[in-house]
Amino acid sequence: MDRTVVAYVIYLLVSVGLTIWVARTLSRNGRIFLADVLHGNEKLADAVNHLLVVGFYLVNLGFVALYLSGDETITDTRGVFEALSTKLGVVLLVLGVMHLANVYVLNRIRRRGAMEREQVPPVPPQGWAAPSAQA
Repeated sequence: MDRTVVAYVIYLLVSVGLTIWVARTLSRNGRIFLADVLHGNEKLADAVNHLLVVGFYLVNLGFVALYLSGDETITDTRGVFEALSTKLGVVLLVLGVMHLANVYVLNRIRRRGAMEREQVPPVPPQGWAAPSAQA
């Protein structure tokens, strides 16, 4: 079998496996965070979590597929390792950037929700107080 094809197969197996692992980890741990952001609405948190995971898969697997093609033919074992290290390194960086972007956006939503909760008085007003006369 051609070494280039071997490198492609290894690249696909590792990068798809990493994408699935990161998506499952984000989904499992992100659900709790989303429930807090969405004020305990579990159904909405599950729906948003699922949508985020689907988007994560689409973007990352699309990138993996686009980045599959190589510029050169691999002629030796060293070339296989060099090609794999470059491709997998870039995939890992993209996964990390996607993760940080998700956390940043969710943190912004959480902060906005916390600010809105702080602006609402803890109890409704119970009446009016007469202004005090200042001498």
